[in-house]
This record gives sequence, structure tokens and C-alpha cells, in this order.
Amino acid sequence: MPRGYWIAFADVTDPEGYKAYVAANAAAFRKYGGRFLVRGGGAETPEGHPRSRVVVIEFPTHAAALECYASPEYAAAMALRQGKSVMDLAIMPGYEGPQPD
Repeated sequence: MPRGYWIAFADVTDPEGYKAYVAANAAAFRKYGGRFLVRGGGAETPEGHPRSRVVVIEFPTHAAALECYASPEYAAAMALRQGKSVMDLAIMPGYEGPQPD
């Protein structure tokens, strides 16, 4: 079963207010086995127009990634984020196919 991933691109518009979201989202991520692989700014951007922050969170399964987003714990955290950031989010299964040699 493939792992699941959240891939987010965000601009934080209210850094002080955003701290409450960061504190609250930990409960949801912990419950569903989320683990940060990438978190922060400083990305090299050879193509496109990315946002200032990139976040990649790995979950044990794709189902866990979807359940986390739909959970009451994350809904409470997301409410704290409203008006404090702009975010694009994709939730995807990991790739389990052949790799290049």
C-alpha cells in the first residue's frame, strides 16, 4: 500500500496569527502518522511561480493522508489558518512503480 503525501505551497500573510495553526495542526498530524519531510522557505524555483513556503508531509498510507485532512482535528486547525495564509494543497499517493536505473 503506497504512502500518502500532502504537498503544500503557501504564503503566510499573518506570521503571528499563523503560529496558532502550526500549534493546532500537530494533533492531527500526530494522530494520522504525519511526518514532515520538507517544511519552510528557501526553495530554488527554476520554473513557475511558487509560494514562499513549501511543505511535504508523509503519511503511512494514502488513506491516512485523506483521513487527516477530513478529520475534526485538522478542521479545527484549518479554521485558525483562515485569513492568515494562502495555500495550494495536493494530497497524493506515493509512487510504487519502477525506478530508473
